[in-house]
Amino acid sequence: MEEREQKRATLDPAQQEQAIGDMDPDSFRLYAHQVVDWIADYLEHVGDYPVLARTQPGDIRRALPAQPPQQPESMQAILADFERILLPGITHWNAPGFMGFFGITGSGPGILGEFLTAALNVNAMLWRTSPAATELEQVALDWLRQMLGLPGPL
Repeated sequence: MEEREQKRATLDPAQQEQAIGDMDPDSFRLYAHQVVDWIADYLEHVGDYPVLARTQPGDIRRALPAQPPQQPESMQAILADFERILLPGITHWNAPGFMGFFGITGSGPGILGEFLTAALNVNAMLWRTSPAATELEQVALDWLRQMLGLPGPL
């Protein structure tokens, strides 16, 4: 695995592309591990971030290029831009000091579930587009009803 990671890390971004807009499985594994590590570190230290974004209207837009990129960027550059440009403009709903609106929805298990949902490209708008998602949601809502002691089935 280490040899594979070294190989992927040395390739030019254009060489890493398997098809326009996608990446080969080895690159995906490498970058997915980096993203998971970033997320775990973020969740571990979310209390260190200011709860509210410390940006002004237009700050993020001005920090982004006005023109679309002509060449692919490395994942390292994309993640660096994410931290440098986007992260300061985020309200950290997971932060222990966040007391507004409603509770945390970004739990570890929920994030992992979102990974799976994104990988399957689930469009859970109605039963026909995703029977599994629709019926899972119905069961989860019924469980919630039972836990709250509400009268029977919805």
